[in-house]
Amino acid sequence: MKAYEMLFFVNPAIDEESRLAANKRIENVITADGGTIDKADNWGKRKLAYEINGLTDGDYTLVDFHADPANIAELDRVLRITDAIERHMIVCREDRD
Repeated sequence: MKAYEMLFFVNPAIDEESRLAANKRIENVITADGGTIDKADNWGKRKLAYEINGLTDGDYTLVDFHADPANIAELDRVLRITDAIERHMIVCREDRD
């Protein structure tokens, strides 16, 4: 298992239930094949550097996790098709292996 860090943001105007459903879906994809979530940190509402899809603010979440490198493509696919998630980034953290 390799260590990864993922940062994503959702529209701050969506309801809490939709945001929790997106977080649960991400958690299920990571843990499906033996991955583990080390830490999930909700940063809250932050100002965006530039407007994205008509938004000037985003509700950010940072997730540290360990997963098999083969499962990252599936996680990326799920993040892309989840409507609640506006943008995301997954980075391999070799300093945490």
